[in-house]
Amino acid sequence: MSYMRFNFHSDALNRYVDISIVYPTDSYRFSDIYRPLPASSNRDKPLLSPGVKFQTVYLLHGGGDDDSLTYRYTNAEYYAQRNNVMLVTPDIVNSFGADTDYGIAYQSFIGGELPLVIQSLFASSSKREDNFIMGYAMGGNAALAAAINYPHRFCYCVDISGGIGYTLCTDTLISELEGEHFKNSFPLVNSTFGSGEKLAGSRHDLRSALLRQLSKGAEMPGFHLASGSLEFVRGRIEADANALAELGCSVEYVCAENYDHDFRFWDHYIELALDRILPLKRSI
Repeated sequence: MSYMRFNFHSDALNRYVDISIVYPTDSYRFSDIYRPLPASSNRDKPLLSPGVKFQTVYLLHGGGDDDSLTYRYTNAEYYAQRNNVMLVTPDIVNSFGADTDYGIAYQSFIGGELPLVIQSLFASSSKREDNFIMGYAMGGNAALAAAINYPHRFCYCVDISGGIGYTLCTDTLISELEGEHFKNSFPLVNSTFGSGEKLAGSRHDLRSALLRQLSKGAEMPGFHLASGSLEFVRGRIEADANALAELGCSVEYVCAENYDHDFRFWDHYIELALDRILPLKRSI
């Protein structure tokens, strides 16, 4: 594989941001310059021609992580290699992937700006059917929101353990924002989403966003939501899957037995998503 860390100035974020990018380069050769080659070499690998574009999966990290931790705590790079797909992981800090009330537009960055930058500067296909978004924990909620707000960008979304932040159950988020738990123990939630009494119909109301997309006749991505049976956010994830189904979206929900809210589960499910769940070509 080829792994790089790319840094650029984001107009949406008004700062320089780090992006981890993975290419499945081990499956290809780039020239015949070094022939003759030993039998154990890459002589039988297909030649990668200039202009080839890769299918791309935007893989969003969890709260407290950065873009590099995903590749240090999971085998995502290896799973991408064997599925011939490009991975893109932006550093979205503890933003919940939202256009926050404190003024930083992370949702606009994820769904609006980032794909254009990646497709302009790297070998990433611009076709909707070649672009996918997924995430774990906080990144799962961010991926779900981006897929709903930018359905023309992504054809499929995998939300793994996405149980804090964005939700299709508006009353649930209102209750969380108005309650004392997050105000006392995790005030960043309220700083990001604002007052519960102002949530309904706002840019943070994911159910309203989905209804607007459906009213416009937008083609929505396919959705796959997953939780571990031991996760504290299991009920919230199940409720989001039910809400998607009730509103007519194509959605699959899986509860994985004996998995908790940790990297053991996330590594397992990133592998499963790249190997089986996402409708990838898995070849050039």
